[in-house]
Amino acid sequence: MSRYYVVTGAAGFIGSNIVAGLNARGVTNIIAVDNLKKGDKFRNLVDCEIADYMDKHDFIDSLRAGAFDGYVEAVIHQGACSNTMEHDGLYMMDNNYRYSVDMLEFCIQEAVPMLYASSAATYGASSVFVEDPRYERPLNVYGYSKILFDRILRQRWNELTAPVVGFRYFNVYGPREEHKAGAGSSVAFNCFHQFRKEGRVKLFEGCDGYGNGGQLRDFIYVEDVVQANLHFLDHATNSGIYNLGTGRAQSFNDVAAAVINTCREAEGKPALSLEGLQQAGLIEYVPFPDVLKGKYQSFTQADIGALRAAGYDAPFHDVATGVSKYCAKLLGAAG
Repeated sequence: MSRYYVVTGAAGFIGSNIVAGLNARGVTNIIAVDNLKKGDKFRNLVDCEIADYMDKHDFIDSLRAGAFDGYVEAVIHQGACSNTMEHDGLYMMDNNYRYSVDMLEFCIQEAVPMLYASSAATYGASSVFVEDPRYERPLNVYGYSKILFDRILRQRWNELTAPVVGFRYFNVYGPREEHKAGAGSSVAFNCFHQFRKEGRVKLFEGCDGYGNGGQLRDFIYVEDVVQANLHFLDHATNSGIYNLGTGRAQSFNDVAAAVINTCREAEGKPALSLEGLQQAGLIEYVPFPDVLKGKYQSFTQADIGALRAAGYDAPFHDVATGVSKYCAKLLGAAG
């Protein structure tokens, strides 16, 4: 009897990279689940091999009807709305929270391992990024939808019949995010396209005590996210919720500099220091938007102690290396 890997959110950014990562190790017995109302996401799966594609709603109905009982090897649950500016709480809670509970119920019933996407948005206004309820202060309904499922999982540790592992993703960037262009895409993606279009990158002026473009985030390359997921798919023996970031906060200025210098080097121009980029007008600072005040994380840095203690010891790309690699791929795609 064939057993399948179920990847939800399979046509999305991280989900499609995980499908590609499974393919790279020879795994093609994959049920790809997503909602292609935004049809452009299909491009993320064009170069991937899967056994079947199912619409999210059809999949949930089939799951509840028992159609997958005995047929699933593991669930990699990435399906969620990740737009932190989405204000429709009814949609967010159904799509992120209830969907995750359905997957958990199935995995408990079938004794199937489950990996799922949580988020650093669960920390919100906190300045401490440790997997502990004391530091969970979401600033938006997206963060709340993620934290609520984490809390339900903690309540049900004793019911689990197979490992369930949640990853609190920090700021992920990399290939296959093109469909998210705009507010949902990464800083690196937006900087790249802005520089190609306008010949400069615009960053926010300073806020919360940080200088212009000096706000700090833990930026993680999607390749590292995939490798961590596949490691725990292979090796998880215990359940847990883990931060998945590099453990190092870097500035928006660092991201912009990596983007611009990669593009300059592709044109045969020398790399410039941050000061040189500023003086040349290649980085410009714009007023901080009123709509983001009180809802913005000016600093994130994953405490990855628990991740390391769980046995994951692979290195992570820093911004200079990861963003440069990403921009090279974007330049190649743009010809």
